[in-house]
Amino acid sequence: MYNQKWLSLNFFAFFFTWGVFLPYWTGWLTNEKELSVSAASIIMGVATIGRALSTLLFFPLMTRKVSLARLMQILALLSVVVLALYIPANSYANLFLITVIFSFIYPNMMPAIESGATVLMQKDRVHYGKSRAYGSIGYTIALLIVGSVTEIWQENAIFWVMMAGLVFMAGTQFITSPSSLATKPEPKNPVTRGAALHLLKSKGFVIVLLVSLLLQGTHAAYYNYGFIYLQDLGINSFYIGLILNVAIVLEIIFFAKADTLFEKWPVSSMFLLAGVGSTIRWILIFLFPSVWVFIFSQLFHALSFGVAHYAFVRYIFKKLDPGHIPAAQGMYAALAMSLSVALLTIVGGFLYEISPGLAFLGMIAFSVPAVIIVLLTKKKLAY
Repeated sequence: MYNQKWLSLNFFAFFFTWGVFLPYWTGWLTNEKELSVSAASIIMGVATIGRALSTLLFFPLMTRKVSLARLMQILALLSVVVLALYIPANSYANLFLITVIFSFIYPNMMPAIESGATVLMQKDRVHYGKSRAYGSIGYTIALLIVGSVTEIWQENAIFWVMMAGLVFMAGTQFITSPSSLATKPEPKNPVTRGAALHLLKSKGFVIVLLVSLLLQGTHAAYYNYGFIYLQDLGINSFYIGLILNVAIVLEIIFFAKADTLFEKWPVSSMFLLAGVGSTIRWILIFLFPSVWVFIFSQLFHALSFGVAHYAFVRYIFKKLDPGHIPAAQGMYAALAMSLSVALLTIVGGFLYEISPGLAFLGMIAFSVPAVIIVLLTKKKLAY
């Protein structure tokens, strides 16, 4: 029971900050630091590439040096320190450098917590969906708070909500961790050292990772331009927070029920459902530039993000050795949650300046191939 509560608290703390950084940081750079959308997009795109390299290389390396619990403490404290560097920064070069450094450190909390969750699922039989739902709740609360405070104190408040969230997250890391996460890794363990190569030799894992990369990458426009898009539609900051929360409320409901709802679903079927839902979502926003259609499209978030994410977690829980999990989560965070998002963030920035709707339509360049890959490999690999 303690381990379940610990995991829930950590999901909540991290995703509270993620709920500030992901949807609002581009808007904060454009509004508070007075950058153009394309200039902010380049910063966020390059920073996301840095995030990809960090979670792909730095995170698995650190898991071989220190325990997951210790690594999370280090990452949380460093995140607070680096964020503080934004306070005096105003030049493009300084903002660029700080954002890249911050993105190299802070997002590693995601694969760390997800790796911890998978280990606890295997060793202590915790329920992933129940704890992950608290992450979505944290994300929801962050959206509501940012929407409220920006209405009163303008976009400058985004930074201070982020700082408060990081300080809270750092504090949660010093609560006694589950023993299975506080264990120091064995030096020169051949299982962990060769994990990445082993995974890349697995056709099933490579296909699952590729499909995840395509489906999670499609959220680049939503994460980076959803806030700006709603501003352009004339919606004030408070209501933008409420609108963005529609997707997360559906996500909370999904994760709370996912363990039982998708218990007998094969991973391939979950990915297929996610791909179709993703494609419909982005086409709707492009065809109907209306706040009401945008709100309706939020209902598909449980499919485009929730089902796709749960499918990956289910696969590594069922198929992988515990020693391979950090490497798998590092690849997922690097490629699916970072690199693909970075590429479409940069492309989306230029498409947005041509027409806001094009930035969302461009996301189907990844969702449609994902559906095709699943259909072509579903029977052959039976994943």
